[in-house]
Amino acid sequence: MSRIGKNPVKIAKGVTVNVGPDNVITVKGPKGELKQAIDPDIKVEVKDDKVELMRPTDQIRHKAMHGLYRSLVNNMVIGVSEGYTKTLELVGVGFKAANQGNLLDLSLGYSHNIVVEIPKELTVATAQEKGKNPKVILTSADKQLVGQVAAKIRSLRKPEPYKGKGVKFEGEILRRKAGKAAGK
Repeated sequence: MSRIGKNPVKIAKGVTVNVGPDNVITVKGPKGELKQAIDPDIKVEVKDDKVELMRPTDQIRHKAMHGLYRSLVNNMVIGVSEGYTKTLELVGVGFKAANQGNLLDLSLGYSHNIVVEIPKELTVATAQEKGKNPKVILTSADKQLVGQVAAKIRSLRKPEPYKGKGVKFEGEILRRKAGKAAGK
């Protein structure tokens, strides 16, 4: 049995889970509504305050999908009840971030500013405290979308290994290299 797949998903208070036609799961909660299509082989049952997923056989494909869809449903339930947040830090002299609605304006040391359009499902905020690096805060109910947009922003200027300049996730530990002076 899949260790992850056999665990039932607990439904938080204020969250409703419906299994529609074509095995589409809809999760509604205070933070929004999410939908996920599930493979027809995986059976989904909503009992009391739990969602159980069952697979028909012990084939490798079914085992993999069992754990995958259980994790996706769990992430949806957590997302619509609590939400997900990713914080990015801009490390570097003159690096700035500003947002106007869902347009994020980044100054990352290039000859021009980079303007990124954030999807409407996400909320973006920027913070600049004196003596600290500028931050970009992404919040949404959809875990996949938050991670994908954060990775896209990080890819605009990845942290370099010598001084650590670039866009990094908050709390990310970078491997630093010694400069050429260390070789002497």
